[in-house]
Amino acid sequence: MIGALLRQRLRRDWLQLLLWILGTALMAYAGYSGVTQSYGTLEDRQNILAAALANPVILMFRGLPSGASEGAFLAFEVLPWLAILAALMSLFLAVRHTRADEEAGRSELLSATPAARTLPTVATIIHGILADVVLAVLTALALMSTGLDAAGSALTGAAAGATGIAFLGIGLIAAQLMRTSRGANSLTVWVLVATFLLRGIGNAAGTPSDDLTHITSAWPAWISPFGWAEQTRPYDANNGWPVALALVVGIGLAVVAALLQSARDMGASFIAPRMGRVHARPALSSTHALVWRLSGGSLIGWAVGGALTGILATTLGGVIDQVSTENPAVADILTKIAQSGTLDEAMVTVFFTMLGIVAGCCAVQTVARARQEESHGTAEPVLSTPTRRVVWLADYLIVATCAVLIVIAAAVVFAFVGMASSGGGADIARTVLVDGAGQAVAASVFTVITALVFVLAPRATIGLAWALLLIATMLGMFGPLFGFPDWTTSISPFGVTPVVSQGEVDVRGLWWLLLAVAVGAAASLTFMRRRELATNG
Repeated sequence: MIGALLRQRLRRDWLQLLLWILGTALMAYAGYSGVTQSYGTLEDRQNILAAALANPVILMFRGLPSGASEGAFLAFEVLPWLAILAALMSLFLAVRHTRADEEAGRSELLSATPAARTLPTVATIIHGILADVVLAVLTALALMSTGLDAAGSALTGAAAGATGIAFLGIGLIAAQLMRTSRGANSLTVWVLVATFLLRGIGNAAGTPSDDLTHITSAWPAWISPFGWAEQTRPYDANNGWPVALALVVGIGLAVVAALLQSARDMGASFIAPRMGRVHARPALSSTHALVWRLSGGSLIGWAVGGALTGILATTLGGVIDQVSTENPAVADILTKIAQSGTLDEAMVTVFFTMLGIVAGCCAVQTVARARQEESHGTAEPVLSTPTRRVVWLADYLIVATCAVLIVIAAAVVFAFVGMASSGGGADIARTVLVDGAGQAVAASVFTVITALVFVLAPRATIGLAWALLLIATMLGMFGPLFGFPDWTTSISPFGVTPVVSQGEVDVRGLWWLLLAVAVGAAASLTFMRRRELATNG
């Protein structure tokens, strides 16, 4: 019976897992190329580490400094991102095969078979652990293929995989606590963000070594799975016990989740849903208002992320000036990613590229909510009214577009706040406005892509939409850093948005992006007219 359940999960997940795992291994492999090309000498790497230790903000978004060798510096650059990919893969897998199956009614059918209620959860645990083991092995092999030390490469892969297993346990617990898969996914993502920030705070508050190439983390880093991954210090100390700690925590949480499931009724949760009003407000008298109501909570979170990105874009200029003075390779990397002129312009463009990715995530989540409503059966009562399905989908597109604009606007406003505090000039203000407008268009491309996937392949909506966003992120944000050919960066909407270069606006791929948005929106609404509801799975 376990074998049949595992085969069923693999049949559902093979494409998503393939993209997550290969994407992680590719990032590890490409990271080595980026390090060797951009920081080819020991002196370059030492200067970067010294600057990072002197500026806590850098440590919030990079790994734990553990030496200036190629391998140790690679771990400093990419290990946190490898761990994030493994964590996202695992927590989505955990919720998809527990709470989401319960919402869709599949768990109830399985519980009526000899599998009962226990074996599906056990199968999910095994499935998630195997996926993380494969991710760890392929990541390690990708690093070994570059010629790096085998022990450090194996430990890097193991650290990423163990982080995934820890978040597998967290996702399983969230699925027991929350009543809906949407709530469980939101809870796990907030846990991921909080623990990632704790890791950064612990590193920023740590004690640097005398040679400014190592740092001893403060206690907040030790309460984060990401902190445990970094404490392995691959290619330097090669500590294996933090991997064991993550494994114990992840498997322990998985066991607790199985016990919690046996103690509750099917469809129930340990955190009771908030009671709704007896009568809806007048503002909820339309389907458009309903979509706003469903999307409001997540939109606030994405807007906060946008505001943080905006203020960092215009307040880190002094830090980057210092780092680039000590190591000109940093300026080369920033201008290569941004394809802009001055260093200040490049700095804003790099952060606003990250902002575009944040806005793209918001867009995908908003439109994908239509698929969740459809699969849960709650779209059917709405469409049984005079509401046409084209109007229903158009509401999601409109709300997603507005959500993108809100996230971008929050970033622009706080970027101007940062400029006011740091004395930025009019040139930076122009760059902020141009980059913000361009990234709004790029994020809107993923609004229509998600809508098209929803209309043409509804059951693949969530997995495929997020996978396409992940690929675009890797090509647009990390492609130039890792030395990918220019044409690969141009595939990503985030890599061809307008930029300000030497005071002049280069529109680059703006017209193509606008055309893609218009055609995609029109096509998705046209195809929606004749599509039947796909309420299963």
